[in-house]
Amino acid sequence: MEKLLLRHARILDPSSDLDQIGDLLLVDGSLQQVGGTVEASDAQVIDASGMVVAPGLVDMHVHLRDPGFTEKEDILTGCRAAAAGGVTSLLCMPNTKPAIDTPETVRYILDKASQADAHVYVAAAITKGLQSGELDDLAALREAGAVALSDDGRPVVHSRLMARAMQAAPELGMRVVSHCEDLDLSKGGLMNEGAVSRELGVPGVPNAAEDCGTARDIALAEAYQVPIHICHVSSRTSVAMIRDAKRRGVQVTAETAPHYFSLTDALLRARDADFRMSPPLRTEVDRLAVIEGLRDGTIDAIATDHAPHTPQEKADFSKAPNGSIGMETSLAAGITYLVKPGLLTLRELLRLMSTAPAKILKIPAGTLETSRPADLVLFDPEEQWTVDPEKLHGKSRNAVFKGRLLTGRVKLTICGGKIVYRDGE
Repeated sequence: MEKLLLRHARILDPSSDLDQIGDLLLVDGSLQQVGGTVEASDAQVIDASGMVVAPGLVDMHVHLRDPGFTEKEDILTGCRAAAAGGVTSLLCMPNTKPAIDTPETVRYILDKASQADAHVYVAAAITKGLQSGELDDLAALREAGAVALSDDGRPVVHSRLMARAMQAAPELGMRVVSHCEDLDLSKGGLMNEGAVSRELGVPGVPNAAEDCGTARDIALAEAYQVPIHICHVSSRTSVAMIRDAKRRGVQVTAETAPHYFSLTDALLRARDADFRMSPPLRTEVDRLAVIEGLRDGTIDAIATDHAPHTPQEKADFSKAPNGSIGMETSLAAGITYLVKPGLLTLRELLRLMSTAPAKILKIPAGTLETSRPADLVLFDPEEQWTVDPEKLHGKSRNAVFKGRLLTGRVKLTICGGKIVYRDGE
């Protein structure tokens, strides 16, 4: 019988409103006691004084690039990066090659993920080949193990197809997660359309590209009385529309990413493609609106949109693909830019990064419930560290927080009762 005892930690579990200094005992990988003073003979003891133990993070927007683009990332390396960031559950997006549009591809991912350092959940494609032409066999994808549906990276162009998917998903126990973008408006754009893009002479993507997509999907959710989850919210108008829709009772949830509440398009002056993503970094006004959306409950979750690319791909500013990696820095970014300035409490941040996304996806995560295999993260909320892309654990180096001093360091990650990451090893 293997026992692990974490002593004197600050135990934070948003799922049960638990916030206390105490001990936590694992026996054979399962949580046996959470809180209070625990005595256990023959246990490996970790002094967690000054540390926080919390449910493992749930990142509901990750590109693992496997199958088809494994030079950028694969399921095993992506999950190593997840573990180093305290992420124990993640939702992988379907824009692989081939796209995740068949039961066989779903099963391939889940089979490979059985050996990984995080629980992998699958968002399967809504349409065949992500081409907005023909609806996939959604029931077969669910039967194979997919939990969500998305044409992420390329939104479903035809509203009728999107409506059919949104109506079918609840019956299948799935959630549609939508990349909201009007492709006509964003075509050719490399960054946010605004003062900086005009200064650089670079084609821009207007806020309206995101806002029109958001408006359509909210309208479909309201008309058909079905849920929709809006991905990576970055614009002030999208935040306002989601807030208004929630007040009307529309079944809409939303996520944003750390770069949208911490960075702006001013960084693009360096013509560094690591700061190019879709949707793009916006203005300070948008950044502040995203923060307010997190504070007032308009935005339900924080996800990374972890999008690995090779250094060669990112070398040319005008030709590089969009995307940045983020799983290893997400918790620290939240602490640095939201908790330290007093915008959110640490418990509120952890709810946004663990309990809430687990609830949206209806997966068994985001909690420190006892008598189940442990998924947890132990971190030092005060330790500062500088992000060095060469020391990260995935294959790619396009880290949007590179060179930045962040606060909050993951020390230990346990997934399924197994230690999958220990700082310094």
